Amino acid sequence: MAATMKAAIFEGPGKMAVREVPKARLESDDDAVVRVVRACVCGSDLWYFRGLSPHPEHSQIGHESIGVVEEVGPAVTSVKPGDFVVLPFPYSCGECPVCKAGFESVCPHGGYFGASQAEYVRVPEADGTVVKVPGSPEDYDDATLASLLTIADVMSTGYHAAVSAEVKPGDTAVVMGDGAVGLCGVLSAKMLGASRIVAMSRHEDRAAVACEFGATDIVPERDQAAIDKVLEMTGGYGADAVLECVGSRQSFETALGLIRRGGVIGRVGLPHDVEISAEGTFYGNIGIKGGPAPVRHYDLDSGLLDAVLKGEINPGRVFTGEYDLDHIQDAYEAMDQRKVIKSLIRF
Repeated sequence: MAATMKAAIFEGPGKMAVREVPKARLESDDDAVVRVVRACVCGSDLWYFRGLSPHPEHSQIGHESIGVVEEVGPAVTSVKPGDFVVLPFPYSCGECPVCKAGFESVCPHGGYFGASQAEYVRVPEADGTVVKVPGSPEDYDDATLASLLTIADVMSTGYHAAVSAEVKPGDTAVVMGDGAVGLCGVLSAKMLGASRIVAMSRHEDRAAVACEFGATDIVPERDQAAIDKVLEMTGGYGADAVLECVGSRQSFETALGLIRRGGVIGRVGLPHDVEISAEGTFYGNIGIKGGPAPVRHYDLDSGLLDAVLKGEINPGRVFTGEYDLDHIQDAYEAMDQRKVIKSLIRF
């Protein structure tokens, strides 16, 4: 058995490489090792690539993947070698009160993957982490595999934005962000019954996917012009729910400006330079909920896995660029330059 594997390495802002590194291996009795079949580049990875957030240089990167179990520790009971699995971006024990409440993403015994753009991944707390998929990767076409990959992060995160924003049947929902998470947020708002879904997008290709996913309106304006537009569309009251899928100050301040009094903002964009006015939200009775998505809970308990397998949703449409691991630099550059919505990596 090979002692090394290929892995994407973050060399520094703007520079990715592929290196031979020690192969992922079992380190604890509750570990599994998974051979990666598909991985991808996340919008949050771009914060590192652009030098806007710190990440250790010359280190592995990535947190979204699907694959086949290669090896399990003696304490693992839920999967065996050969099983096909989705790896949620958080790993979790699955047994503590936090996990039982459906918030595995903040399990006090867990953490987050950071080396998934590689041929193999070590999975801690395997029984509380992996999402088993029936059959094997060969049983599914490329479109279904792409959609299964989204429920490792972006589809579940978009769904978390909609759930956190308390989207209900008949609501008007506004989605901030037209990246993969925002587009999945549009799809999620549709799934939860929103009758009017406003996608804030100024990119033709992304707006087209948003409409395919259920957006009824596209608003390209930004800042106060965007607020004014949505207020005009809603009789001056604002949106019932806002899905904040960016994390920037501009996006969040816009969300606060267009949410109706008593409405809820579901935030899943990783916050950068965002300050929330306690007084402003207090006097508007504005709710703010959200954070890292409890992927496993949504995949299994909320039915995202079944929805993909039944063909009811096709979130894999967000992958508009495909690369192999040896071209990881191209995969990052394409997303950074908005040539693609999201880059898929085949193995």
